[in-house]
Amino acid sequence: MINTIRTWWSRLPNAAQITLVAALVILFPFVIDIAESAIRAAGGNLALLTQVNRALIYVVLALGLNIVVGFAGMLDLGYAAFFAIGAYAFGILTYPSHGIQMSFFLALWVCAAIASFFGIVVGSPTLRLRGDYLAIVTLAFGEIIPTVVRNLDDLTNGSQGLTPIGKPSFGVFEGLFGLEPGALNVGVDPHFWFYVIALLVALVLFCTLRLDNSRIGRAWKAIREDQTAADFMGVDPIRAKLSAFAIGASFSGLAGVVFASMLGAIFPDLFRFQVSIFLLIIVVFSGLGSVWGVLIGGLIISLFDGLFLAQILNQVLPSGSENLRWVFFGIGLIFFMIFRPQGLFPRKVKGRVLTEEEALAANATASTAAKGGD
Repeated sequence: MINTIRTWWSRLPNAAQITLVAALVILFPFVIDIAESAIRAAGGNLALLTQVNRALIYVVLALGLNIVVGFAGMLDLGYAAFFAIGAYAFGILTYPSHGIQMSFFLALWVCAAIASFFGIVVGSPTLRLRGDYLAIVTLAFGEIIPTVVRNLDDLTNGSQGLTPIGKPSFGVFEGLFGLEPGALNVGVDPHFWFYVIALLVALVLFCTLRLDNSRIGRAWKAIREDQTAADFMGVDPIRAKLSAFAIGASFSGLAGVVFASMLGAIFPDLFRFQVSIFLLIIVVFSGLGSVWGVLIGGLIISLFDGLFLAQILNQVLPSGSENLRWVFFGIGLIFFMIFRPQGLFPRKVKGRVLTEEEALAANATASTAAKGGD
C-alpha cells in the first residue's frame, strides 16, 4: 500500500504535488473542526487543532536538533535553551513595559539571529569535545538559561513570566480596506496559528532538505562518521560544527518566537530540561539524520504525547499520568534500542552502482596495488 502511494506520488508533476499539499493544508483545520464537533457531541473536548499546532512546533524544534545530532553527530542535551532564548528575546522586544514593542515580523528574524549567536557561543568551547563531554557541556547550558531567566527580573519578570507579549499586527491591511482598528486581531485563534506554523514548518523543512544535499551537509555527515578522517580529508571541523550549532539554534529561535506569540505569555517552566529530552526522543525514535522521518515521527510522537498521554490517560489515571508519560517513553527507548536502533523512518544511504568500465578500472587498480605490495 505504501509503495503504491509512493509510486503514484512520484509520477505526479511537481506543480501537482505542491498544489495537492497546499490544498490539504488549507482544508485541514476545517476537517479538524468537524472531528472536534463530533467529539464534543460525545461529551469530550480534546482541543485537536491546538494539539496539532503544538505538535508542529515540536517538529520544527526536532528538525533543528536533527541538524546537530542527526547530521553532525553531536549530542546536545540543552537544546531547549535556544527555544527559551528565542521566546524570551521576542518577549523582551515586544513586552509593553519595555517600551520597544517591535513588530512581530521583524522580531521573528531578530530573535532567530540572537538564538543563532548563542548557538555559536555554546559551540565555541565545545569544538574539542566529543561524546559524553559535549553532552555534559550542552546540558549545563540548558540548565543555566532558565536560572538566568528567573533572576533577570528587570528584563524577564522572573518566575512570573512576561504577559502580554506581541502578536502579528495587520494594521496596514485594516487601513487599506477601511476596516476598524483591531478588526484583524488574531488573538489565540488556533486556525490562524495553524497556517503560521505550517508556513514555518515548510520553511524549515525546505532549508533542512537543501542543507542535507549541500556541501556543508556532506561535511556534517563526514564529521559524524569519523571526525579525524574528515579532518584529514580537508573538512574544516570548526566551521562545520559552529554552523551546525548556529543553524540548529536559529530554527529553535524561530519556533520560540511563534510559540511565545501564540500563547501570549512565556514562563521559565515552559523550557525545562524535559523539553530537550523529549526532542531528543523524537529524533531518536524517528531516525537520526532522516529529515522526512523526523517530520512524520515528530507529528506522531507529539500527538501521542499531547492527546493520549496528557488527556486520555489523564482521565483514566488522574494521579499518575505525568509519571507514566516518562515510563512509556523509557520503555519505548529500550524497545527501539534493542529491536530497531535505526528508528521508525531511518535515513536512506545514497549509493551509486559502478558502470562496467568503472568496475574494470577499480579491479585493475586493486590488482596493481596487490602486486606492488608483494
